[in-house]
Amino acid sequence: MTITSSELMIIAASRALRGNRVVFVGVGLPNIACNLARRSHSPNLELVYESGVFGAQPARLPLSIGDPTLVSGATSVVSMADLFMYYLQGGLVDVALLGGAQIDRYGNLNTTVIGDYARPKTRLPGSGGACEIAINAGKIHMIMRLSRRAFVEKLDFTTSPGHLNGGNARERLQLPGRGPDKVITNRGIFDFDNPDREMTLVELAPGATVASIQTEVGWPLRISPHLREMEPPEAAELSIIREELDPQGLYR
Repeated sequence: MTITSSELMIIAASRALRGNRVVFVGVGLPNIACNLARRSHSPNLELVYESGVFGAQPARLPLSIGDPTLVSGATSVVSMADLFMYYLQGGLVDVALLGGAQIDRYGNLNTTVIGDYARPKTRLPGSGGACEIAINAGKIHMIMRLSRRAFVEKLDFTTSPGHLNGGNARERLQLPGRGPDKVITNRGIFDFDNPDREMTLVELAPGATVASIQTEVGWPLRISPHLREMEPPEAAELSIIREELDPQGLYR
């Protein structure tokens, strides 16, 4: 089967949601991944959108977190303040899907500026709710394309905390969520399952090598001793993506 790198990421992110009940999601690839999970292995998955929608059942691909399709069939529609205070800060979100312009070895994210904050080369959208989500969600999955300008030794600005400077840094600050759990890319999958809480390469995408991935990462890669290849997509998964979730190919 011929698949795109985006489809590979969507399917990997969907599979990573198995066993979770409540997921905080945005638009784009994360949204398709969550809806794929709900249509396949996790039919009881509850989708939460930042605009104040809990238990969304979008009939079509939403264009933004304010798209009216998110409201139809939803369990609850509340203000953004109520969503963040009672659902997110209340500990009811199992996993959240985030992305960013930059990520470092401990899963800290930058979505604020590229370059100096006072005189940036590029000003990005900012945090939105990402900082609060990174702090309070039970765990975080990131979906990002692998590139050296994104996977950097040092962030230009820390917008959303990951494992900070590693180890038990989150626990010392008493952050309620467990922080980054996985980073899903077009070249491989990383986790943080080590005492240093450092990003570790655990799965290789088809055709990828450790050397090719290292060239796109701004620090010496940590490699799992159990490094393996990603499981290939199944025909049923591709069919749902291509025929139901993104038939126009806007994201996949």
